Amino acid sequence: MDTDHLLSTTRAVRRKLDLDRPVEPEVIADCLRLATQAPTPGNAQSWRWLVVRDQEVKNELGALFRSVGEPYLDSKLAEAGPAAESGPVKRAMASGRFLIDNIERVPVFVIPCLRGRPQGGNGELAAFYGGIFPAVWSFQLALRSRGLGSTLTTYTLVREAEAAKILGIPDDVTQVGLLPVAYTTVSDFKPAARTPIEEIAYLDHWDNPLS
Repeated sequence: MDTDHLLSTTRAVRRKLDLDRPVEPEVIADCLRLATQAPTPGNAQSWRWLVVRDQEVKNELGALFRSVGEPYLDSKLAEAGPAAESGPVKRAMASGRFLIDNIERVPVFVIPCLRGRPQGGNGELAAFYGGIFPAVWSFQLALRSRGLGSTLTTYTLVREAEAAKILGIPDDVTQVGLLPVAYTTVSDFKPAARTPIEEIAYLDHWDNPLS
């Protein structure tokens, strides 16, 4: 796939995940191998990856996911008010609701983790989480190039200790999300609507236009 097309069309996929098509173990392994070529602070390679296929484990994690996701989505609907019936907001809410309702049916969960626990100020936290998010994105790009989709979710982090107990994750390891992974029901995606770069990028000083 052309690199620019890959970068501009890798979406957060929820409703267009194929819940009935199995995902081959070797595909996940290949994508993880590519992910671990991402930059890592000090070459620490502190990332750890937990791949979940067992249905009973997915059911337990799904219950946690739903217990946080449902009230969160309800609060967002209340905040949106009448705007919840508008096109973009309505589509976003429907997409989130679909995943919450069907999370256990997703063929594979991938739980990215980091050894250690976050601590310190902005610099330390940026370095800590910077140790895995480039790899997470590389993983998602590798999935996309093979016809699969995903989205980085954080609902289970609200109940991280319970998720850790289900998965047997040690206390000194930090979960950074849950990626539901499946083939997609469509072959391609379009670039998303984004704020023009002229409005969000500056030159030399804040609010000085880039061009």
